[in-house]
Amino acid sequence: MSKSEGFPVDIKTTPPEEEVGLKEDISPCVFGQNRASSSSRLLTQEEPDTLSREKALVSDFKLMKLEKEAQKNWDLFYKRNTTNFFKDRHWTTREFEELNACRELNPLCCPERCHAFQCDLTKDDLRGNVPEGSVDVVTLIFVLSAVHPDKMKLALQNISRVLKPGGMVLFRDYGLNDHAMLRFKAGSKLGENFYVRQDGTRSYFFSKEFLSELFADAGLQSVSNDYVLRETVNKKEGLCVPRVFLQSKFTKPGQSKSS
Repeated sequence: MSKSEGFPVDIKTTPPEEEVGLKEDISPCVFGQNRASSSSRLLTQEEPDTLSREKALVSDFKLMKLEKEAQKNWDLFYKRNTTNFFKDRHWTTREFEELNACRELNPLCCPERCHAFQCDLTKDDLRGNVPEGSVDVVTLIFVLSAVHPDKMKLALQNISRVLKPGGMVLFRDYGLNDHAMLRFKAGSKLGENFYVRQDGTRSYFFSKEFLSELFADAGLQSVSNDYVLRETVNKKEGLCVPRVFLQSKFTKPGQSKSS
């Protein structure tokens, strides 16, 4: 996270991402081709059967255990993958033009303008490190999907407190019917659209309706909220891999003091 006095502030909260894309009306398979859509991709004839077989949820004991060990599992993830997991994110300034101004005025390499700290968005009050109502832009890029759905609203309320009136939240995360959602094996489903990976880390797959309601409940208004359909090639298996992401912008009501 970063904090500054008199400059735009860019709070960055970014756990792991699997940045690859989706397949619908994109033929033949074109690596890296994006398409914005107001609806998620259509499932193939076989995929609804795959999802219907995953009705059984894990036990309450396992649910509680995974919640209790969430931090440990993510710490182990980062220890195991270090910096090798993350991909080039030059696309962020292409997709979110708001970041260009923030990075020009508030370079993260400048120690006088950067305050890095670790926190749990669901329980640690950000105002202990960031002044209330001081932040212009918050990025939530593959972050919220790692939070238990019951705690997502707490995380957004926490962010809203430090966001300026007129400030913006830039969001990108896993979308409903993403290929990764269909790959989970039996015994991985924790709840509706919520799954656990083999390493114990968890992932939620968002519908635009659920996301819009979630942000609205935290007092944030939708500016844009669309699926990104992307297709990539699994060269090892020679397959086109359809991916779905949700890319959105939300703002805090009220006029910015800088406007």
